[in-house]
Formats: sequence, C-alpha cells, structure tokens
Amino acid sequence: MSISRILKWVSGGAEALLAIPIVGGAFVVGLYWTPLLVMLILHIVTLVMTKNDGGPSAGSIVGIVTSCIAWIPILGWIMHVVAAIVLMVNAATPDPEPEIGGEIV
Repeated sequence: MSISRILKWVSGGAEALLAIPIVGGAFVVGLYWTPLLVMLILHIVTLVMTKNDGGPSAGSIVGIVTSCIAWIPILGWIMHVVAAIVLMVNAATPDPEPEIGGEIV
C-alpha cells in the first residue's frame, strides 16, 4: 500500500469525524477553525503524494475545497460528508501499476 493511499484513509477518516453533526462543528469552532487549516495542509500533502504515485486525486481536491468553505455551517457539514466518501472510495482503489520505461521487443 502506497503512502498516498494511507494518507487518503487518514484524511478520509478525519473528514468523517468532522462530519459528525454538532460534535464536528463544536470541535472546529472550539479550536478556532484550526482543524480546517490542518486538514487543508493534509489534503495538499495527500494531493502531492497522489500525483507522484499516479493515483486518483479527486478526493484530495474535494478535501481542499471542503477545507476552504467548511466554515459555512450546513454547507460545511455536507462537504465533510462528501469529502470523506470520495477520499475513502479513492483509498479503496488499488494502486496503479508502475510503468516500465520501454517496450519489450
């Protein structure tokens, strides 16, 4: 399992925790929206690692958008749910096979 898949599982799980109604919102507001900044950084790191591995990057992109607009109460909750689902679906897909640099004759 690649590091990018592990990061997708971690960020997807964190998004799922933030999507818990009232608890996730209280956590974010109680820490002065710092969890959104931490998640933004985690999603950017995951996106870079995913691009290096050649895997699907939709989950990380949705996570970045979520981190930027999650301060809006109901929309933020919906986006956390969507980001968690997309990240976990991306994490469940197998790693792409590495390309070998030439053709065998």
